[in-house]
Amino acid sequence: MIATFSSFIQSCSDILWGWPMVIALLGTHLFLTIRLKFPQRKLLKAIKLSVTPDKSSSGDVSQFGALATALAATIGTGNIIGVGTAIALGGPGAVFWCWLTGVFGIATKYAEGLLAVKYRVKTPNGKMLGGPMYALEKGMGMKWLAVLFCIFTVIASFGIGNMVQSNAISLLCYESYGIPPSYSGAFIAICTALVVICGVKGIAKVCTTFVPLMAILYVVGCLYILFVNGTYVWEALQLILTSAFNPEAAGGGFVGGSIIMTARYGIARGLFSNESGMGSAPIVAAAAQTRNPVRQALVSSTGTFWDTVVICAITGLVLVSSILAYPDITFNDGAALTKVAFDKIPYIGRPLLTFGIITFAFSTILGWCYYGEKAMEYLKGKRWTLIYRTIYICCVFVGATVQLALVWNLADLTNALMAIPNLIALIFLSGVVAKDTQKYLWEDRLDEEGE
Repeated sequence: MIATFSSFIQSCSDILWGWPMVIALLGTHLFLTIRLKFPQRKLLKAIKLSVTPDKSSSGDVSQFGALATALAATIGTGNIIGVGTAIALGGPGAVFWCWLTGVFGIATKYAEGLLAVKYRVKTPNGKMLGGPMYALEKGMGMKWLAVLFCIFTVIASFGIGNMVQSNAISLLCYESYGIPPSYSGAFIAICTALVVICGVKGIAKVCTTFVPLMAILYVVGCLYILFVNGTYVWEALQLILTSAFNPEAAGGGFVGGSIIMTARYGIARGLFSNESGMGSAPIVAAAAQTRNPVRQALVSSTGTFWDTVVICAITGLVLVSSILAYPDITFNDGAALTKVAFDKIPYIGRPLLTFGIITFAFSTILGWCYYGEKAMEYLKGKRWTLIYRTIYICCVFVGATVQLALVWNLADLTNALMAIPNLIALIFLSGVVAKDTQKYLWEDRLDEEGE
């Protein structure tokens, strides 16, 4: 019975994550990029704002704290293993399409952040609440769709944000160091409890230290591999660009096929890795201290830049150059390919990869706890917060100790279902986004207080 249900869920997920979702998400990226007059042009300004405190403004956490929490939930094992899978299935050209998706996805993440602040509400105790559910209810009058979004978010938080991540950590610890899953599961659950019990401020405080550290260590490791593979880096870059439009040109045992297949795997990986259009990151963006919606929108947009344009691109270049440098290795499996590449770092290669996967997965658990908690609060009220956290912490342990085929499939499905209401809000409220963007960004009024 369970196997049949799992198979049905997987079939639905495969349909949603096929071309319909790829077209919907990428189409939204392109539409918003054009309508908002390419906000990507202000990327350097956005990066500067992300590290500039706006303490005098309303909000629960700093702009950087909100960004770090969103990145914690977004930067996950998909940035490491997922890129390898895209290359294994779509060839080296998939890296280019993944990168291009990140470039255009910046506009969507920008619009999500703007709407989150534009329609956020303040609770009686002074806390900020926002996200796609409030944009749908206040901006469009579609509370029923807001409720659906929150239901899908709560379910997804226990799947892709929780049990899937703890399972990946426990499996890695067992395979690498022989640590029983129950031990690693208990340890992860305790660490999660110590952080999430403090709410968004506790999560943001950990993430502002944790995320930069794990990202820097991972990028330094990648740069070392590129140094070791230095002779092949330029060739790898040429191969990525050439095979993006002519997969057969890859040669050397790489996946051939059509440009459509190469683009599909690259685009799908880019969309899934940065979550632009999924509606998750705006939930924490609404808690940021910011004087107007556009300032936080710019800060939020840098999340997609760091996640996909930087980290996924560097990972892709590392993997393709490693394949060229060591043609005897097999590369039909994303996880195996990534392990081989990092093994080229003497002594610390495997531990560095292990550290990257564990920290990326744990940070995802923290970020998604906040997303699910706020979705539950919208559905049932503040009194359910403690109940949700307790169940969430327990599920961290459960996820580390059980098989998760059904959870994986359900997580993929609910992630896709989350995106649908959010994309509706982005399209129908794009006029609001464009108006505020014109006022604050293109008329150079970023320092003004919002209405």
